[in-house]
Amino acid sequence: MRELIQKEFPFLFTIPAVLWQMLFFCIPLVLIVVLSFQSSPVIPGIAWTLDNYRSVFTHAHAIIIVRSLVLATSTALLCLIIGYPVAYFIALCTERWRSLLVFLVTLPFWTNFITLVYSWFFIVEKNGLINKILLWSGIMQRPLVLAYNQITVMCVMTYCFLPFMIISLYTVLEKLDKRLLEASADLGATPWQTFMRVTLPLSIAGIKTGLLLVFIPAFGEFAVPIIMGGSRYLYVGSTIMHYFMHRASQHSGAAFTILSSIILALSVYVALLYLKALYNTFKRR
Repeated sequence: MRELIQKEFPFLFTIPAVLWQMLFFCIPLVLIVVLSFQSSPVIPGIAWTLDNYRSVFTHAHAIIIVRSLVLATSTALLCLIIGYPVAYFIALCTERWRSLLVFLVTLPFWTNFITLVYSWFFIVEKNGLINKILLWSGIMQRPLVLAYNQITVMCVMTYCFLPFMIISLYTVLEKLDKRLLEASADLGATPWQTFMRVTLPLSIAGIKTGLLLVFIPAFGEFAVPIIMGGSRYLYVGSTIMHYFMHRASQHSGAAFTILSSIILALSVYVALLYLKALYNTFKRR
């Protein structure tokens, strides 16, 4: 018994995490699924129905899901384009500067997420900082309409999720053997050839992790679209929140939540297949 306890003792530390996962993820997910198939509150004896799913299979909901997919994809790609050079630069720095730069990248996590979003609202609004600078310098005669459009939503989403991409890429690039870069240069490869044939293939794992960490939460984000986009454009997150704020629509909201989650899972699966094919292409080279 003593040997068994010593052998399984590390497993005991995982029990709180498992209970947390069950309590705040698995059980709520089951309740959402049950709620989506019922026409009244989740109580025993209620008949199952597919009317909730029929109500969300509409052209308007399809546009909302496609709009959210486009927003999440563009945000993830923009984070990759901006975050890769930053992560690569940090990985090549000395240990002293590397620690400082990583600290600066993670610094936004110390601030409340809603506070970060509202700070951008006061920058891009009609009387915000950007318009004041443009009017004061004489570049513009009238204030620009920067808030309440999809480009601003995408930019703020990129700002909020960029640290996830940088940290994911940095953890992979930091472990890259610098001797491989030197060997590539000694064999006559240009810096671009070294990057495409050595650095990029070895960082595919970080790219995949970063894209998933940005794409998945960006698809269901509701705070940024509501604050920065207003009510003109609806996204998956804001639509789900709208449904659940009205008790009479909670069942349709649950059905829409499950439907959008399935589409998200399929999108992630397709993206993983594409990244795998991309990695195999680099590997064959």
